[in-house]
Amino acid sequence: MNNGIHFISGLPRSGSTLLAALLRQNPRVHAAMTSPVGSLVNALLRQMSQENEAAVFIDDIQRRAILRACVKAYYADVHPTRLVFDTNRQWTAKAATLAALYPKAKIVCCVRNPAWVLDSLERLTRRNALEPSRIFSFDPGGTVYSRADALMGAAGLVGFAHSALREAIWGSWPERLLLVRFESLTANPGETLATIYEFIGEPAVVHDPNNIEQDFDALEFDARLGAPGLHTVQSKVRQVTRRTILPPDLFRKYEVEAFWERKGELPDAIRVV
Repeated sequence: MNNGIHFISGLPRSGSTLLAALLRQNPRVHAAMTSPVGSLVNALLRQMSQENEAAVFIDDIQRRAILRACVKAYYADVHPTRLVFDTNRQWTAKAATLAALYPKAKIVCCVRNPAWVLDSLERLTRRNALEPSRIFSFDPGGTVYSRADALMGAAGLVGFAHSALREAIWGSWPERLLLVRFESLTANPGETLATIYEFIGEPAVVHDPNNIEQDFDALEFDARLGAPGLHTVQSKVRQVTRRTILPPDLFRKYEVEAFWERKGELPDAIRVV
């Protein structure tokens, strides 16, 4: 791809939508909320596997070319002039695939204490009390405890992303990752963005954290998901201090999962901002 591609991944409700909105202020950059590219790549990988008897005619060189062509086609309208950031929580579980397709690509991983991620999702659920969400398979029942268990399960919205992040961090390409804390992005957006530009080898530009534009495609996406507000961003970046609405025992159970906050636990190649 002529102007390069990088990826945004990490945990939900951890600043990826805000980060994309800030990056879009740079006319050289294209960034948006979760794209379908990850799902398209997975579908192609499956169709080119031995599950398809015709896959005997496809070698790794062809697989690589087909997958790159898919990504190139999706971004055909924007890529001739702009650097692409594609967002998907599964990219951290696809670090090996990305390394094979784009050897120079980096993954910016948005992270936030899982207890606060659950708190944010629970607030969203309560704001949309009259509309069940696809996040919970449109099941209107349950409690804050069962919702937290579902979200943190191996296939849950938060649990999968958390496990995928661990996989990437202790995988073969930790130098490709930059962990961006939600608190850093909201408290010091300019400094955080400068670090991201330095990480990907691009010249930094000045951003305006007081003039954030909403991606209106994201609003339609949220409506179809049954989760209005999931990807809404405020017009100004601000750091909010609040009391959790989770029961204390539930909050304590998951706040220890912010492993990136514990010094000495990460590989030396991992950077956290």
